[in-house]
Amino acid sequence: MELVTCEVFASECPAEMASASGAEPDAEDAEEAEEAIYEEVLPCDRVELSQRLAVEELITTEASYVHNIQLCVSDIRAHLQKKQLPDLDLEGLFSNTDDILHVSRRFLKGLEATATQGQEQLLCISTLFHEFKEEMETVYKIYCASYDHALQLVESYRKDPRLQEEILDTLNATVPHTGASDLSFFLVMPVQRVTKYPLLLGKILENTPASASAHPALQAAVRAMAQVNANINEYKRRREVATKYNKAEHLTLRDRLARLNTHSIAKKTTRLSRLLMHEAGIVAKTEDKEYDDLEEKFQCVVSSVVTLKENVASYLSNLEAFLLPTPHQRDLQMDEGPAQQYRHLAECLQYTVFPEFKQRLDRLVCQPLSSLSDMLVGPQQLVKKRLDKLLDYEEIQERKSEMGSVTYDEEAAMNTYLAINDLLVAELPQFNWVAVQLLRQILCSFSTLQRDLAAQVLQRADKELEQMPHGHMPLPSFWKVVEDTLQQSYAQLRTFCQTFETVTPSPVTQPLNPAEERKVLSLVSKHGPDKLYQVTSNISGSKDLDLTLLRGQIVALLQSADTKGNTSRWLVDAGGPRGFVPAAKLQPYSPVQSQQPQMELLTPESGTERRRHSYALPEAPKPQVATFTPTFQVVAGFSFAARSPQEVNLQAGQPVVVLEPHDKKGSKEWSLVEVNGQRGYVPSSYLVTVPVQEPLGWSLPV
Repeated sequence: MELVTCEVFASECPAEMASASGAEPDAEDAEEAEEAIYEEVLPCDRVELSQRLAVEELITTEASYVHNIQLCVSDIRAHLQKKQLPDLDLEGLFSNTDDILHVSRRFLKGLEATATQGQEQLLCISTLFHEFKEEMETVYKIYCASYDHALQLVESYRKDPRLQEEILDTLNATVPHTGASDLSFFLVMPVQRVTKYPLLLGKILENTPASASAHPALQAAVRAMAQVNANINEYKRRREVATKYNKAEHLTLRDRLARLNTHSIAKKTTRLSRLLMHEAGIVAKTEDKEYDDLEEKFQCVVSSVVTLKENVASYLSNLEAFLLPTPHQRDLQMDEGPAQQYRHLAECLQYTVFPEFKQRLDRLVCQPLSSLSDMLVGPQQLVKKRLDKLLDYEEIQERKSEMGSVTYDEEAAMNTYLAINDLLVAELPQFNWVAVQLLRQILCSFSTLQRDLAAQVLQRADKELEQMPHGHMPLPSFWKVVEDTLQQSYAQLRTFCQTFETVTPSPVTQPLNPAEERKVLSLVSKHGPDKLYQVTSNISGSKDLDLTLLRGQIVALLQSADTKGNTSRWLVDAGGPRGFVPAAKLQPYSPVQSQQPQMELLTPESGTERRRHSYALPEAPKPQVATFTPTFQVVAGFSFAARSPQEVNLQAGQPVVVLEPHDKKGSKEWSLVEVNGQRGYVPSSYLVTVPVQEPLGWSLPV
């Protein structure tokens, strides 16, 4: 609902104010009294008398208005507050009536003080309106902007019999002389009063001769109050536009599709094409330096809030993980010495200090930060909507320049853009300032909490330190104790390592399963035996192109560095997948120490006869000489017919001895071999490395 014009209330307001106050005379009686007075006075005095009556009307109605607002605040609202009705929104109903009452009391006091000014009274009244116009505009525009919401609440309370009964009971108990049937009787008074000021001043001006010294001042006062009403109307219109567009809509895909129609699709297509023309430089953008600066600062505030929220959450998570007990603290049961003091300190930090710090951090930092983040949603929606309306505005402006006129809807769209733009330009500076102040307070609170946490931890640590033997030891003596302790620990660790190497037996290789044997044969044929490596411990890939391997697997080395030249990550072939593994978890896969196998035949009851190896340890330790048997040999994988005296013939499967894996020019495509006593070159790709077949079967070690 937009503010009604001054002319509408010219006839309504005096009657309603008179009935509300219960002290003003009836309108007809007043007119008869004025006519009687006019008949008794001379014509030259009638203007002065009308002027005096107009001034008295201004002061009298202001006193009645202040009295009614006082009843509204002190009696009606106070009585409803005592009832403590949970469904009654008193703040939404009465808005900022306290501020209005405060301003109106001071204004009434000033009006009453002008009665003693004699000839200067009119000039004083004009000056008084100039002094209070900014305060009046400030308080009344807030009230008028929320007046529609108050009326909606009143209407909803009428539909609730219980609430309506409580409201009527309050009105009958506090203001029975007014005969009011609901709260709207009082809620409309501020709206009526601010629109009546120009009329009351105009009436005084009409009865003031143009030659009077106060005439220009009264004219200025009338214009000032008319401008106040115009500003209130404009502010109310902006607030209605803001309320319409600053709500963040959480729509599902189905809801969004349901809202699509021919008009909306055409409008969005026009906006998109306009935006693309902006980016391509086909059409010029509408530049607004003032708004662009404000939006840039606002977006900076938004980015700062988002980043701070993420950093605080990460800080809290890392701090909590840091204070969790580590495995060595949990498993080692040390009831004496420094370990016990350290465990006490860790438990105190984890179960006492950190929960208290987390609670204070949530109350002083996280909750205010979340509230500030919620405050940013509305302006963000308006900024986004302004861009859409700007694109519409530019399109309509072009059409208007071509055709000379626009439709009513297009005119409304242009006014919507202007309203949003004016609202953002007017309120973004204050919003940015408030947001920065809140952000500064949150950061100060965060810093203070960290300082308090550090002080509390140091205090707890000092208490535990006092109970330790070296707690009061001089610093040089303390460092001497630390040095001696480290040297002693180093000696113990070195002795332990030597003992471990002496006592621990060498690892025993395990036979491979048939599938692993086939994979090893494939790797040997592709890369050769000197490229094979064995995984010493389980590998879990954590990066892109990393392999996950189990301990004992055989891989072939492809490159001893990754793509960045890091030699600690090797590129390997795992018999199918290829990727990077840590070089520290690989060891060369070499021939196994030969051992004398024993044959053990199965009994006939087993059903089938099969072989297996059993490695029997000797009963008494005997010195043995380590011997190594060849594990692999090179054979011809394909037949080859020599084409020159430097080449040699090969038959598929024929064993060969490789003398040089390259030719005289260093090319590895040809290899110098010896076959049946003859030497010559053969293609390297024709040679295959295979394991040596032992008489009793074989198994590759892991």
